[in-house]
Amino acid sequence: MSLSGVRVFSDPASLAVAAAELIIEGCNQALTAKGVCHLALSGGATPRAVYDLLAQPDYLRRLNWKQIQVFWGDERMVPYDHPESNFRMAWERLLSHTPLPSENIHRIRGELDLGSAAAAYDALLREVFGGSPLEVDGFDLLLLGMGVDGHVASLFPGSPALAEAERWAVAVAHDQPPPPLLPRVSLTLPAINAARQVLVMVAGEQKAGVLQRVLSGEIGGELLPAQLLKPRSGGLLWLADRAALPSSVGK
Repeated sequence: MSLSGVRVFSDPASLAVAAAELIIEGCNQALTAKGVCHLALSGGATPRAVYDLLAQPDYLRRLNWKQIQVFWGDERMVPYDHPESNFRMAWERLLSHTPLPSENIHRIRGELDLGSAAAAYDALLREVFGGSPLEVDGFDLLLLGMGVDGHVASLFPGSPALAEAERWAVAVAHDQPPPPLLPRVSLTLPAINAARQVLVMVAGEQKAGVLQRVLSGEIGGELLPAQLLKPRSGGLLWLADRAALPSSVGK
């Protein structure tokens, strides 16, 4: 499977079906090639319908979950069972329905202090992949969403985290009101761009303007985090519903 370009769907439901199919295809490709798949999940509202689909029996049986290693692109600094936890959302909607062994789940420890959680996740990923994200390949498949401000994972416009050049994961503190956001741990740009395949889901008309800017290559000042997605493998695919599709793209 080679992911590249932009695909557009009539509605969020169709987008979710396509994303579920691509996740299954990408994971199976990695399993066939090397017997294991390193999959990084996204938080946020857009992937919830995808996880619900993947948890259905007809989808579950199409993957050997015991050979899949699951990670996250970012996490808020909250306990694992907190309503704001990305882990909790993925667990309740998908992972608890799979035969995935507990040792295959590599969550970000949101119950720790911010610095310790970031350091622990960075060390874990360095051990799993065997080096710096600038030197080795990372996730086989990385699922992302995009915010209305163009952020991906927890890499926000203007964040010092965007300048990180060597680590897999960093602490992201928010102190700009209103309102201050929960501190988070996020994958870095080098970590994202080390992935073999990156799948970005975008839904809703409120994101149409920023998606047009990203896909058209428009600069308009400082580059948005979403404009900095450039996987070394070239595997970058945008999935959008019709409401989020800019009028100048996909026609």
